[in-house]
Parts: sequence; structure tokens; C-alpha cells
Amino acid sequence: MLNKLSLGVLGALMVTSRCNAIEVAGINMPDVLEMGQSKLILNGAGVRDKFFFKVYVGALYLEQKRSDPVKIIEANEPMAIRLHIIASKISSEVMAKTSKEGFKKAAGRDIVSIEAQIDRFLSVFKNRIRKHDIYDLIYVPGRGTEVYKNKEYRSLAKGLPFKKALFGIWLCDKPAQKKLKTKMLGK
Repeated sequence: MLNKLSLGVLGALMVTSRCNAIEVAGINMPDVLEMGQSKLILNGAGVRDKFFFKVYVGALYLEQKRSDPVKIIEANEPMAIRLHIIASKISSEVMAKTSKEGFKKAAGRDIVSIEAQIDRFLSVFKNRIRKHDIYDLIYVPGRGTEVYKNKEYRSLAKGLPFKKALFGIWLCDKPAQKKLKTKMLGK
């Protein structure tokens, strides 16, 4: 008999993509991600640059298109962020460090209450990161944020506060990159 955890993982493992809606930096981002019974549509996608290097294509998937970052961050509904690595060389340490900095900007003083979830999340970057690795960060209400690397389940961070901080990395007032935020919001 399957327990709740197994059902959640099985549902999310069925993430598939259909049709290519947009090409960003030579990467085709699917227009729809299907997660169990939920269909998430591409809200927007752009490139994360760092010192003139293209690091990854980031895409935001929602149940319906939105452009208000606060409402997206606060929403307790299915959504996902896909990160498609396009840099030929990016270290796990750098990815973890910049993610940690993003959490600090997004969560502020509230970071203390989600430190355990952040550490669990950052552990997905311990293994070598290669060009064309794909990270899917999927928020499932009532369960938490499931993390997949190349469609393999890697981690679960429970709670809406963690999801808000995670999505805030790209959508808060001090995002990882303003240009990427604008693109993910479909502008």
C-alpha cells in the first residue's frame, strides 16, 4: 500500500512537457508541464547572466498567466520553476552560494525559520552540475517543494514559507537578476 509520500512523489514524477512554446538561448522551453492532474503553463522564460556568461535559462510555470510577482510568491497553488543549465562550467559550490544569497534577499529575517529546508534544498547542488542539466522546482500545495534533477526526484522541502522564499529568489524586490524576473513574469 502506498503512503502519502509515495503518492506525492509518483504524481510529480509524471512531469512531462508538450510542444515547444519558446526558444531562449537555443533552449526550447515547453509550453506546458503536466504534473499528475495539474497542467502548468509557461508564464515566461529568460536567461540568467553572470559576468557576461549565460548560466541558465529560467522559466516560470503557473496554472494561469500572471504578472504580479507578489501574488505569485504568496499563492498557495501548484507552480514550478525550471532551470536549464547552459553554462559549460558551473561549480556546485557557486550554485549553492548564489542560491543561499538569493534566499537571504528573498526571506530576510524570516530565513531563520526555514534554514533546515534551505539546507535540504541546497544539497541538490552537491553533485556535479553539467551543461544541459535540468532542475525542476515544483510546488505542490499541502506537500511542499519537490526538486528534480533531470527528472529524478532529489529532495522535498515542506511548507509554504519555504516556497515563498524559493520563488522569491527570482521574483522578489531584489531578485537574482531583474532582467530574468521581467522575462519570467512574461513581460
